[in-house]
Amino acid sequence: MVKKSLSATDPSRHLVKLSQQVFTEECDRTSFIQTLQHPISYPPAILWTRPRPESLPSDLTPLPPLTWQPTWVDRLPLGSRPGAHPLHQSGHFYCLDFSSIFAISVLGAIPTPVTTLVDLCAAPGGKSLYSWRALQPTTLLCNETVRKRVKILIANLKRCGVFQAQVFNLDPALWAEHTPHSAQVVVVDAPCSGQSLLAKGGKVPGCFHPITTNRNANRQKRILAGAAQLVAPGGYLVYTTCTYAPAENEEVGAWLLQRFPEFAPVPVPYLQGFQSALTDLPCYRLWPQSGLGAGSFALLLHNTQAGQSASLNTEFLDPRCYRLSPGAPGSGSGDSDPGLDLKIQD
Repeated sequence: MVKKSLSATDPSRHLVKLSQQVFTEECDRTSFIQTLQHPISYPPAILWTRPRPESLPSDLTPLPPLTWQPTWVDRLPLGSRPGAHPLHQSGHFYCLDFSSIFAISVLGAIPTPVTTLVDLCAAPGGKSLYSWRALQPTTLLCNETVRKRVKILIANLKRCGVFQAQVFNLDPALWAEHTPHSAQVVVVDAPCSGQSLLAKGGKVPGCFHPITTNRNANRQKRILAGAAQLVAPGGYLVYTTCTYAPAENEEVGAWLLQRFPEFAPVPVPYLQGFQSALTDLPCYRLWPQSGLGAGSFALLLHNTQAGQSASLNTEFLDPRCYRLSPGAPGSGSGDSDPGLDLKIQD
């Protein structure tokens, strides 16, 4: 029997299957699929890393804020080009997809003050900058496993003036092995199939195929296993993605809680309207058809174990650290400074 081939406007069978998995209503499935097939424009967002000017330029006049939106985040009208603005070049703000703002906003449920925060999958730096702005940790450690992405991470941190951050190029398992139970907050913006890129008009071949989602879910589990061991007693673990598949989101969260029963999910009251309908766990989703952003997932976990935080293993970390300083290579206005010299050991 000859199978009917799909036209360019027909959704793949894997996308259709996913829509049936995540939505019970046909109208929601249709809206979801159509948004991915015919991407819409989303208002750009900016994260102010330096004081917002009292008088904003007309091209940076923000849209009305959402109820949960931080005061130092602005959504801008469609068609705005904040990345080309001189204030961006001088490091006054960082351009960030609003879906990322949504996901990392669970940090607002973490009590302060915060001593040590580790962002394990930090490049290109948006969630590290948000974490620094939201929690003002005494120590900010930004790790990126993929070496070729470390340069942009360093450049963005320097451009935005976060010189106290320290940057690393280490496997998450090494953090757990050499300096366990030492971080009050660990952020994992986990590598994923990137299905939300379709909502931005990108091309992600095979992103809905089970082989792709399962491979990414397994990689996430490995990273999160290391992250969980890094969290200090009483600390917090933030798990976010920019994909839609439950296999890479709710199911990974359930696996993590089963593997590490000392962790408990933390409700985030101001995101209750975005509660995932796919689980009883308090985790949150932004869908692309909402018009706010291309989509994301977030889960906040609390390490309920009692005890004292372990000290950071500086003997292990220091030789592998790139410390930022004003005036050093990469501290200019560009995001891709060709003179940036990475002094990070493999």
